[in-house]
Amino acid sequence: MLAGKRILLIIGGGIAAYKVLDLIRRLRERGAAVTPVMTRAAGQFVTPLSVSALAEEKVYSDLFDLTDEAEMGHIQLSRVADLVLVAPATADLMAKMATGAADDLASTLLLATDTPVMIAPAMNVRMWQHAATQRNLATLLADGVRVTGPNEGGMACGEFGPGRMSEPLEIVAAIEATLGGGALQGKHVVVTSGPTHEPIDPVRYIANRSSGAQGTALAAALRDLGAQVSFVTGPATVPPPAGVEVITVDTAREMRAAVLGALPADAAIFAAAVADWRVAVASDRKIKKTKDGLPQLSFVENPDILSEVSQMPEGRPALVVGFAAETDDVVKNATAKRARKGCDWIVANDVSPETGIMGGDENAVTLITSDGAETWERMGKTQVARQLADRIAAALAD
Repeated sequence: MLAGKRILLIIGGGIAAYKVLDLIRRLRERGAAVTPVMTRAAGQFVTPLSVSALAEEKVYSDLFDLTDEAEMGHIQLSRVADLVLVAPATADLMAKMATGAADDLASTLLLATDTPVMIAPAMNVRMWQHAATQRNLATLLADGVRVTGPNEGGMACGEFGPGRMSEPLEIVAAIEATLGGGALQGKHVVVTSGPTHEPIDPVRYIANRSSGAQGTALAAALRDLGAQVSFVTGPATVPPPAGVEVITVDTAREMRAAVLGALPADAAIFAAAVADWRVAVASDRKIKKTKDGLPQLSFVENPDILSEVSQMPEGRPALVVGFAAETDDVVKNATAKRARKGCDWIVANDVSPETGIMGGDENAVTLITSDGAETWERMGKTQVARQLADRIAAALAD
């Protein structure tokens, strides 16, 4: 899908730079030409000789190399590519891009280019979560920069969390989607994620332990296949993915309104753990302890968003997928839920406390369809998301 495409690869200075060697190989075997540019710091992690040997092209690094300026000036170099890829995109490079700094070859190329730009961030979790980096990310997204990753996991510094650079094949998939080769190019998918918070009073609410990790990973996987993703998320602990439309909500009723407002869509994936009930009348003041004993709370059912969308008489998405978090009789209960709700698929998992799945990094799911139950091996939530995204793409292609 990348035959004849030229990628200008800017390599930042971070430990994740070692992945770039495999990335170059993956791009080359798909027919892409790779022109490498290395920052000074990148040379501390990979050698220009290794990069040049795999790319089969000269490595550019010096803004003031007069020979290079005579042969191919930095303005021309920035504009002959089909895509400019920054991998790893360090916090420093992202800051330069967001502010328009141009004090070396890499940052000057990025400021001078008029072709699409994609970044694959990689940094310590604290650096990624820092307000300054998130402001820079928001600026880059507003400027039209594509983003793939970062992933969550263990890091070379010993910490754990979001900040790992996307794997080479993930980046390749994102490039293919950007350049028009994604399997979901032109498709619109709505994804819900996270918990809902149903207020009792101004300081208390009903919720569950959903982190939003699986829904977030799924939205990112669909994005990487080229889909336009509307991501409706409750107050999750996992940050939303970059490169998608993010719609934040708190309650089930707000989520329903956001989903209906995001339609029409080719597919709707309901990964959110929506509270089944809410307090009928939430107090506008904090409920105090009194000598009269416990407060009396009356509950009402929340709207059933999955059922409503699944049974829409007009404008129903071609594929509607629900999730079922169960603690017993997983397949039996999920199969009954699919029939009751009217959706096409149910992704079921066992969230009993001993599994560690709810709020954890792994998932073990069973896909319930009209053909029966298909149990997948336990794997990381990112891997589950990619496998499910591929199945969604195949279903929408039929």
